[in-house]
Amino acid sequence: MFRAIGRSRAFQVTIGSLMAAYLTFVKRTNRLIFLPDEAVRTVDAHSPTIITFWHGQHLMQTFFRRPHDRCYVMISRHGDGEINAVAVEKLGMLVVRGSGAQRKDQVRKRGGIQALRQMLSLLAAGDHVSMTADVPKVSRVAGEGIITLAQLSARPIVPIAVVCSRRIDFRSWDSASLGLPFGRTAIVTGERIEVPKDADAKTREQRRQALEEELDRIYALGYATLGSRDPGADRADILAARAERRRLAASNPVERG
Repeated sequence: MFRAIGRSRAFQVTIGSLMAAYLTFVKRTNRLIFLPDEAVRTVDAHSPTIITFWHGQHLMQTFFRRPHDRCYVMISRHGDGEINAVAVEKLGMLVVRGSGAQRKDQVRKRGGIQALRQMLSLLAAGDHVSMTADVPKVSRVAGEGIITLAQLSARPIVPIAVVCSRRIDFRSWDSASLGLPFGRTAIVTGERIEVPKDADAKTREQRRQALEEELDRIYALGYATLGSRDPGADRADILAARAERRRLAASNPVERG
């Protein structure tokens, strides 16, 4: 019965709307700190862009959006994704449904290929798109999807970290955080990462690793600015997954996955 309730549209809309209202309250009661100072203009300066962040920040990243910014965010098709989709739409963003996956045979099933095609069309039309750099259940290991999107679209990736001084840190696979009211929020924009249209496998892997390093840097900066440490950094499972990914890339440089 509870599973049926959780899957009902009425329940998903209610929870998603409550999440959006709560995040709006958090944003209005937090003092926003932009790093660097001109970060708030980054999206306009390099339009259109591919905005990215680590999993666990998929709702907090809406803090970066200003009223006039038009941005589509990729959200998975599963039940939790329905709730998140309602929330981000209430917060003024548009939604592309689909997600990446660890295995190639899962990508089509989860709508990743269709989402990639849609985002390519949106970028070509001049819209911004937003997606996590890592794929579900493999925390903080940049996936191939965002690199492919940047290469095919010839648009830059702009890493963004949103960190709250008052927050709840969850012991989840993605080290998710939920901001609390009446604190400070650091919004950190990283250096743009571009993937040449003619990039070979080696160059793509270099850009993928550069994205991981830049996201790590800006998250560390955001937490340090607020006097704390990133709870998701340097976890043993993350380091092991990254090492395995790099080993596979080195042993099979032609493979993309």
